Amino acid sequence: MSNETNTTIYVGVTNNLERRVFEHKNSINQNSFTSKYRCYKLVWFEEHNDINEAIAKEKKIKNWKREWKVNTIEILNPNWLDLAIDWKTYEYGFAN
Repeated sequence: MSNETNTTIYVGVTNNLERRVFEHKNSINQNSFTSKYRCYKLVWFEEHNDINEAIAKEKKIKNWKREWKVNTIEILNPNWLDLAIDWKTYEYGFAN
């Protein structure tokens, strides 16, 4: 996740990406990093079949230099577009 100006990058792991993106975009947890730094754009993600593998990768990425994170994002999303812009997240019961 990133903020509007792409100056802040958030890395996390979840078992339900659409639900989690909805939570970030709607600041469900007002005290979260994504809420504090307004990281509302999904700019990159990867899927794993094993939760332990996903957690290990998350920890690895969190230790990367910013330049490496930016390069990883820009390989597949050079314009830092919000990949979840059209997701119908109201299906998860969080919408008003």
